Amino acid sequence: MDQQSTTTDTPPKKKRKLKLFLLITFVLGFIVTPVIVSIIYILTIYPDLPDASQLKDVSYQVPLRIVTEDGKLISEIGTKKRIPLEYAQIPERMTQAIISSEDDNFFNHGGVDFNGLARAVYQLITTGSKQSGGSTITMQVARNFFLTKEKTYLRKLNEIVLSYKIEHQISKQEILALYLNKIFLGHRSYGVAAAAQTYYGKDIADLTLDEFAMIAGLPKAPSRYNPIFNPDRAKLRRNYVLRRMYENNYISQQEMETAQAIPVHAKLTGARIDVEAGYVAEMARDFAIKHFGDDALRNGLTITTTINSKLQDAANLAVRNGLQDYERRHGYRGAITNIDSALFEDRDSLLEYLNDISNFGNLKTAVVTNTTDSTAKILLADGSESSLSLEDMKWARPYLDVNKRGAVPKLVSDILKVRDVIFVQKQEDKWLLAQDPKAESALISIDPNSGQIKALVGGFDFFKSKFNRVTQAQRQIGSNIKPFLYSAGLAQGLTAATIINDAPVVFHDNNLEDIWRPENYSGRFYGPTRLRHALIHSRNLVSIRLLQKIGIRTAINHIQKFGFPVEKLNAHRDLSLALGSAQFSPLEVVRAYAVLANTGYLIEPYLIESVRDFDGSLIYQADPLKACAFQCNEDDPTNAPRVNTPQNSYIITSIMQDVINHGTARKA
Repeated sequence: MDQQSTTTDTPPKKKRKLKLFLLITFVLGFIVTPVIVSIIYILTIYPDLPDASQLKDVSYQVPLRIVTEDGKLISEIGTKKRIPLEYAQIPERMTQAIISSEDDNFFNHGGVDFNGLARAVYQLITTGSKQSGGSTITMQVARNFFLTKEKTYLRKLNEIVLSYKIEHQISKQEILALYLNKIFLGHRSYGVAAAAQTYYGKDIADLTLDEFAMIAGLPKAPSRYNPIFNPDRAKLRRNYVLRRMYENNYISQQEMETAQAIPVHAKLTGARIDVEAGYVAEMARDFAIKHFGDDALRNGLTITTTINSKLQDAANLAVRNGLQDYERRHGYRGAITNIDSALFEDRDSLLEYLNDISNFGNLKTAVVTNTTDSTAKILLADGSESSLSLEDMKWARPYLDVNKRGAVPKLVSDILKVRDVIFVQKQEDKWLLAQDPKAESALISIDPNSGQIKALVGGFDFFKSKFNRVTQAQRQIGSNIKPFLYSAGLAQGLTAATIINDAPVVFHDNNLEDIWRPENYSGRFYGPTRLRHALIHSRNLVSIRLLQKIGIRTAINHIQKFGFPVEKLNAHRDLSLALGSAQFSPLEVVRAYAVLANTGYLIEPYLIESVRDFDGSLIYQADPLKACAFQCNEDDPTNAPRVNTPQNSYIITSIMQDVINHGTARKA
């Protein structure tokens, strides 16, 4: 009886033990352990999480901007392209597209979309791998600004906690603006405004519906859905975004279908440069790094240069047209190449081939498609067609050497043949045959009173040669030295009417050759000549006799006052100095001529007018010493130093004006 009773009591005891075990397991697993984990998290990790309020004063990596004095963009330099926008500057269509693409419940959740998280957990359980993170836009902001991109559960927890902090400390609009300014969208473009420039060459406000949708589709995978490299995938992604916009009632069905039917037309576009001035940009970049360190290229500084956009455009054209004129005077070196017939017959491949050829300056590539005796039909790299006339190509005599050309062409076939790939240049609304110049040139223009550099061209094209011939090239100054030599003569008591004999002369000078027989350019001799007349016509013999008369030491002492480095002058302490044997840069020469133009003050040429930080605060302002224009107080500390008398400068300037009116430069 007792044994039977003991047997029947056993199952209830086991059940009670099982219930107790399950209760303890539940308490430990679902209450105690989470509480302990939470306490550990709160005590060890939470205090180290960033303060979300920092996002109110966030700074982006923004490229260095270089502009002209009138605000025209010269260049943007930096590893990341970004144009930060305030929320009010972001078009509504852009926000609608990005919300439809990334987080269509954005304005309703508190930072975390639990439906999205549940979906991500379900995918993890059913597939065994992470298919999606369930991240909201707020969570992506937390990750992009504060966390790494490693896929761990702790990072996801931090992301969730930070999202709640962000939502409680800044507005939805601020969060969305942060996201749209921060996200990477391919091709070094960060933020939607930079992407609009990169893919469509437009301000973001000018995008069309299909373009908004294309950009909104990029955050998920900028490489996979890139419209440049993967246009088919990009189109699928764009059309998905458009469909989601329709389902969210942002657009009508007709708008969706119309936008979905538009072909992918994105094209890589750089910053919209207003003024071509590559050498100026490099000088400004160097200035920024020297004064503000490497961070200058990512802190959003704006450098305002002294460059005048209209003068810079004119300078570019003058250098390039001048070099082409030089090329035409020396003959045609022939076509770039002659392509095979298979490539010639495939128009798409042909245009791609033409676009791949490096072309510099204002040269464009083209291929000859047909010829007659008097014309050549051409196809340009942009797909347009034009023609070249024999009359405009008669300069194209075969180049033999620097001083020799072949016969004048009588037929177009003497110059070009079908399938020839050539360079052309547009002048006065028509295309002309051209060639990549072998010679180089430079130009600098300054304000002689302040030293502001108004235009600077260091060569035919910065991307062909980065050697800045304005500042780096040392060339014999030639006859450019004569005004300063004549100024030295005036300083020694001579006048513009002083007579010096222009006659044959033989010099024995140990510093030169044993015997030196200088001549005038014309090879003629003109007898007794006034200094004014001699400088007007650049008479070599008078200049040499003048240097001999006043003495080399006296001449150098005077000429160096114009800013010419004395060590370079001393390297040529002989009579050849009168003909400009010393070597200087164009920048040094223009500075010296400014002394004559401003009545005698030695100014310092400068390029950087001001620098402002990303917020627009002035952090650098040029303060040059200037030439005094009128009612001058020579003791004024804002004046540049006077190095020549106004009388001396006036007389030399007057003579040089006669060079233009009556002398060697009258054809100018």
